[in-house]
Amino acid sequence: MQFQVPQFIEVEDKIFGPLTFKQFVYLAGGAGMGYVLWRILPIYLAAPLIAAIVGLGAALAFFKYNGRPFILALEHGFFFYMRSKLYLWSNEQRAPTPKAVLDTPQNRGQVYVPKLSESKLHDLAWSLDIKERIAAGVSPGEERDTGELRHIVAPVRTARDALIQ
Repeated sequence: MQFQVPQFIEVEDKIFGPLTFKQFVYLAGGAGMGYVLWRILPIYLAAPLIAAIVGLGAALAFFKYNGRPFILALEHGFFFYMRSKLYLWSNEQRAPTPKAVLDTPQNRGQVYVPKLSESKLHDLAWSLDIKERIAAGVSPGEERDTGELRHIVAPVRTARDALIQ
């Protein structure tokens, strides 16, 4: 038996003429807000607001940013500015990592098995734990570099503290 497989399942249905339901709601909402502003405010105050709101409604209905709906770009921008950000900067120069062992005849029969040493395990735990330590006022970079004195924790220094000293 042959079955017909539906295609274009990601395309929304056109309900109101050439518009989808979302497009119609965005345009109707922008036009409705424009009408309310025109009735409430004087025309010299209402005109720029009406233009902005109707333009936003049209952008929400038709504009695609990087192939995605404009509402997602607005949502991502809103959350970017509202959520906290974590910036880490390390001024230390790291030594170059050693090159991998060359493929020599004596190494061909061996299978490379990576090992998780204590320092790598410590680095993994540190990276998972970074937000809690910064929130508690601890500088994890200084704590890691103390060597044997791992129980000693130095406070976080900000740029303002560095300028004062």
